[in-house]
Amino acid sequence: MATKKRVFISFDVDHDKGTKEMLAGPADLPDSPFEFKDASVKEHLTGDWKEKVKRRMENVDVVIVLCGEKTHAASGVSAELTIAKDTKTPYFLLAAYADKNCTKPTSAASEDKVYKWTWPNLKSLIGGSR
Repeated sequence: MATKKRVFISFDVDHDKGTKEMLAGPADLPDSPFEFKDASVKEHLTGDWKEKVKRRMENVDVVIVLCGEKTHAASGVSAELTIAKDTKTPYFLLAAYADKNCTKPTSAASEDKVYKWTWPNLKSLIGGSR
């Protein structure tokens, strides 16, 4: 079996926590291409939180930016995406909901696509198809 990719999930802690838990859950499935390593936190990180997130991102293979209805207003998600870009950690944007208007973080590039969340899509995106 191929080595699982280590994943950091960036998400709006105030609005999309349940959805993030549903995303992290499949990491335990035998055919999962990823293992959940870290994610956004609401708790205050002492010191320079951005530096701590940077160190966390340096220890993962890919960042999943979970996009919900209010992601455009989530400054933490925007900062985490900027850190992923700065550390050259591969990332992709994933729609948190199929039936809602999912927005990009403000730091997303105009060409960054928000992908549909399906199991085949997730496997493909984590594998580098984007």
